[in-house]
Amino acid sequence: MPNDADLLLLAGPQVEKLLTPGDVLEAVREAFVLHSQRQGRVFPVVRERLDTGGVFGIKSGDVQAQGLLGFKAAGFWPANRTRGGEPHQATIMLFDPATGRPTCLIDGNAITTARTGAAGVLGVQQLARPDSACLCIFGTGVQARVQLGLALDLMPAIREVHYVTSRRVPDPAFEAVFAQRCRLLHAKDPDAAVAASDIVITATPGGGALFVAEAVRPGTHVNAVGADTKGKRELPEGLLARARVFVDDREQSRQIGEGQWYETLDVIEIGDLLTRKAQVSRKTEDITVFDMTGLALQDLTVARMLQRRATEAGCGARIPWPW
Repeated sequence: MPNDADLLLLAGPQVEKLLTPGDVLEAVREAFVLHSQRQGRVFPVVRERLDTGGVFGIKSGDVQAQGLLGFKAAGFWPANRTRGGEPHQATIMLFDPATGRPTCLIDGNAITTARTGAAGVLGVQQLARPDSACLCIFGTGVQARVQLGLALDLMPAIREVHYVTSRRVPDPAFEAVFAQRCRLLHAKDPDAAVAASDIVITATPGGGALFVAEAVRPGTHVNAVGADTKGKRELPEGLLARARVFVDDREQSRQIGEGQWYETLDVIEIGDLLTRKAQVSRKTEDITVFDMTGLALQDLTVARMLQRRATEAGCGARIPWPW
């Protein structure tokens, strides 16, 4: 048996140096296209609550024609904040599908943040009105900052941003990041902020509805980021029934996304927009929602891109992994 094989290890700082928004966006677009073409498979999601207070999950999948196989083990440990650590933790492993041998082990935190941001970009790009001038964002954490920053890059017409915090108090650190990019207003009334906005982004832990359905005006687009586990939600009852709903994966939305709160829901997968399997003409008055539960294929295409870049650059650590 071969005994000269090795395993590439990429730690968080190395991943962050190799990640570029453009490359991540292309990798995520590829993931959605592969999913639409049924070349990429996503396997059933594992998502379980732990006695420690954390949530542990596994997302896995493959692209058989490309020899891509792997999983991401990830979850949310809120108590990490008291230890000075990041509550979201993720690790990605890629395998050789011909032998089952692991080829690359990667810190998945930055990948998760970046690929979720890229998915949000595609949602806004495909579904928001081009003349959108006002945006409302719920949350001020890492993902909220990524979502807002990329939306501002994509939509130069956005001049005003209302942000909503969980404690209803301003966040000076968040304001400092975006003060030079837009007119930033802390919103004390979430419903009024939503009603004033053309785009709404919800990037919270998904603890419950963040606003009332009636606050959403015709023509609004909503990126819903936070619902990724049974029992989680950010959107109010009745909103999806009024909207044209788009998802990254139909089954995941029904099981762990916003779709879990509806017995029946007509949805379109975002990949089908990119491949034009679905022809959608957005009317000015349409309310659109993109329910983002996160695909294993997003993690795998980004991880493969990083593996290739690290190999070309000679970075990362390689350890013997005989088999």
